[in-house]
Amino acid sequence: MPTQQLDYFTSLVAEDEHFPLTEAAIAIAQHAYPDLIVQNVMDELDLLGDKLKHRISKEMPGLQKLQLLKSYFYKDLGFGPNRNDYYDPDNSYIHSVLQTRRGIPISLALIFMELGQQIGLPIKGVSFPNHFMIRISLPQGEVIMDPLTGTSLSKQELQEMLDPYLDAQGYRGEYQLPLAAFLRSSSPREILSRFLRNLKAIYTQHDRWERLLGIQQRLVILLPEALEEVRDRGLALAQLDYIRPAIEDMQRYIDESPDASDQDEIREQIMQLEQQSRHH
Repeated sequence: MPTQQLDYFTSLVAEDEHFPLTEAAIAIAQHAYPDLIVQNVMDELDLLGDKLKHRISKEMPGLQKLQLLKSYFYKDLGFGPNRNDYYDPDNSYIHSVLQTRRGIPISLALIFMELGQQIGLPIKGVSFPNHFMIRISLPQGEVIMDPLTGTSLSKQELQEMLDPYLDAQGYRGEYQLPLAAFLRSSSPREILSRFLRNLKAIYTQHDRWERLLGIQQRLVILLPEALEEVRDRGLALAQLDYIRPAIEDMQRYIDESPDASDQDEIREQIMQLEQQSRHH
């Protein structure tokens, strides 16, 4: 397991104060593309930013900057959704999205946010259920935008997108959370964890354990408090027959979350692994 890449990722996400979101998001792909040079991808983004800066003057109001950025991003560069293969992991890897111009909401949002930052437009990510959004604060008010298409969404449209999620979660009636609760800006760490969990879902679905392990290692680094990620790293290790480290992760999960509902299942797993290791 390439520890060098994990050390690099660890240093990027160590503190919330100076969190290089774009760089960390690009670096995630190194588990699947070990030869990827993150700085080259950063340079590529800077070049796109430079072309955009030529069209923008310092005095330009935010709304106009946003219109120019949208036109540049969606029309000139041609970014948009990968409708043919939405669940292709490459839709999540920034370097790949820059090549194909095809991505999912969160990967497109990260590139859009980075370009916005380069022209002094404060754009935030919003972890909206089932569809990552972006939020731009302008003197005229808040704009919530769909990163797949650049469409601005009204409160009513957002509520309609949210309702099926609220129904599924049983958050209706007196417990219903207001729309605003789902539109707050996410921190870079939250955005990156959502980014990783998208990949986790894809790799889990296709039983790609080696790839999943690369993602789990990064989730544990990114979210040191999240014991379920330690457990899931253990499960990925077990699938790959790394029995000792798998047992260690699962044991730590059991020791540190005594109230977990899956305690018995994980204990059972540990026993099976211990038997396996005796037979090896």
